[in-house]
Amino acid sequence: MSGLKDSTSNPWKTATLAGMASYLDAAALVTSGIAIAGYYAAPLQLSPETIGSLLGLQTLAFAVGALFGGRLGDRFGRRAVFTLSLILYAVGVLLLLVAADPALLYAGVVVTGLAIGADLPVSLALVNEEAPAGKKGTMVVFSSMLWLAGIVAVLMLSSFMGAQGMLGGRILFAHLLAVAVIVLLLRLTLRESAEWAAARQAADAHTNAAETIQFSHIRDLFRGPTLYALLATGLYYATWNLGANTLGQFGTFLWTALAEGEVAQYSRLTLLGLPVGFVAGLVFMRVVDRPARHAWFAAGTALIVIAWALPALLGPGRFTLVAVMLVSGLGNSFAGESIYKIWSQELFPTLLRATATGVTMAFTRAIAGLAALGTPAFALGHTGLFFGLLLGATLVAAVIGLVWVPRLPHATRPEESAGPSSAPVIETTVKAAP
Repeated sequence: MSGLKDSTSNPWKTATLAGMASYLDAAALVTSGIAIAGYYAAPLQLSPETIGSLLGLQTLAFAVGALFGGRLGDRFGRRAVFTLSLILYAVGVLLLLVAADPALLYAGVVVTGLAIGADLPVSLALVNEEAPAGKKGTMVVFSSMLWLAGIVAVLMLSSFMGAQGMLGGRILFAHLLAVAVIVLLLRLTLRESAEWAAARQAADAHTNAAETIQFSHIRDLFRGPTLYALLATGLYYATWNLGANTLGQFGTFLWTALAEGEVAQYSRLTLLGLPVGFVAGLVFMRVVDRPARHAWFAAGTALIVIAWALPALLGPGRFTLVAVMLVSGLGNSFAGESIYKIWSQELFPTLLRATATGVTMAFTRAIAGLAALGTPAFALGHTGLFFGLLLGATLVAAVIGLVWVPRLPHATRPEESAGPSSAPVIETTVKAAP
C-alpha cells in the first residue's frame, strides 16, 4: 500500500479538480432552470409543460448516467470515466448554447444530464480515496463547497450581466462550456486512485487478504450490510433532494409565477444567503471528521424543516420563498447533499463505492426528474398540496438521517485489514455514521 502515500502528495489538487464535478453539476442544473424557464421561454414559446419536460428529462438523464458511470468507475477506474464524461458534458452544453428550437434543447439536456450523472460518483470516490487520514470528510465537504460555488457563479452572471432573452441564456451556457474545457485539460494531469488500483488488482488476482476486496461484484451491493446502507442513503438523499431540486430547477419559475417577481431580482435575492452558506460550509469542514458532526447535522436538519414549513403553512409569497431559500441554504451546509456524500464514501467498500453512489444518485434524480415533469403545472394548480408534500419529504429525510443512518457500520477499507507492516494511510475509528 505504499503507493497510496505517493498518490496523495497533493490531495487538494485532486479534491479541487475532481470536486469540480459538483461545480458543473450545480451550475448546469441552475443554468438550465434560469435559461430555459427564464431567458429562453418567451423567445422559443416554451409552455410550462415543455419547461417541465425539459428540466425533468435532464434530471432523468442524470439518473441514467450516474447508474452506469458509477459502475464503470468501479470496474475500469475513476480517471477514464471522469475524463470521458467531461467531454460529453462539453458537447451537451454546446448544444444548449446554440439551440434555436426545442429539439436542440431536448438533445442538450439529455447529453448534459448523462455527463454530470456519470462524472459525479466517480469523481467523489477519487476525492475520498486520495484524501489523507483524518481529512476525508473535510475534502468531501469541500466538493460541496464547489457545488455552492457553481450556484454563486451562475446567479452572479444572471444578476449583473444585463442581457435578456436568448442572449442571456447563451451567456450562461458559454460559462459552463469554458469551465468544462479548462477543468478537462487540468484533469488530464491527475493519476488514478491508488486505493482503487490496489483493490482492483487484489480482486482480479482472487486475493482474500481484505474483507473489502470480496465486495467487488454488483450482487454484493444487495445484501447486508451494504444493502441497508444503500437503502438508507438512497432514501435520505431522494427525500431531501425533492425540495433542493425544486429550488434549483424551478426557483425562478416559482418566483415569477407565484410571487410575480423578476428573474434578475430572484437571482440577486438568492445571492444574499450564499456568503452565509459559504462560511457555514467552512465551519462544517473543520468539524466533519470529529464526533461533533452529529450535532451540526441535527441543527442543519432542523433549519431545513423550518424552511419548508414556511411556504407550506403560510403560503408561497415573496417573504416565504426568500426565507425558504436562505434558511434551507444555511441548513444544507450541515446536512443534505454534504452529509450524503460523506456517508456514501464511509459506508461502502472500495470496489462498490462509486457503484453504490451511482445507484443512490440515480434513484434520487429519477424521483426528482419524474416530479419535475409535473412541477410547473402542479405548483400552479395545487399550490398548498405542492408545498405540503415537499415539507413531508423533508421530515422523512430528517428521520432517516437522525435515526437510521447512525446505526449503520462503516465499511472496512483494504489498508485497514492489511496488518501493521503495511503502514496504512487511512484509519477509521468511528464504527457508526453520525
